[in-house]
Amino acid sequence: MPRAPVRILGIDAALRVTGLGAVECAGGACRALESGVVANPASRPMADCLVHLRRGVAECLARVRPGAVALEGIFYCRNVRTSIALGAARGAVLIACAEAGVPVYEYAPRDVKRAVTGRGGAEKDQVARMVTAMLGLTGTPGDDETDALALAVCHAHSGTSRALGLARRLTAGAPTEEEGT
Repeated sequence: MPRAPVRILGIDAALRVTGLGAVECAGGACRALESGVVANPASRPMADCLVHLRRGVAECLARVRPGAVALEGIFYCRNVRTSIALGAARGAVLIACAEAGVPVYEYAPRDVKRAVTGRGGAEKDQVARMVTAMLGLTGTPGDDETDALALAVCHAHSGTSRALGLARRLTAGAPTEEEGT
């Protein structure tokens, strides 16, 4: 019996520019549905940025209706302020996903690069070229959108990675097709 198409939203969370990339996958092939960013100007106070980010993600979730969200895992930052801002942005994203009842899976940056290029240490331009080719895009999106699309593709191709514990589920929500209903 053929599997129904699955929609996945990749989110590359940051306080100032959060990348969003949605794909639909069926039969091992994925196609891009949309990509974009939620941007906050440097002059906007942090609390207002977080509200704007949560709303932007919530609007995208309502429009795309994904079965799962793939989010980049936390990485080491030397700058404490950057770490705090990144953590706050991730919190706004997680709240929007939890409110929508969509499960969130976290992937380490190296695992995303490995899933897309075959190499965990791949450069950004290699990831961009592979995402563009895999999804048959006519142009290369910006870095934040490319990273989000790479996260979505990683999740689509990582059923075995989840079984091996490479992905970590961060929120509850409706189970994905792979998890059963």
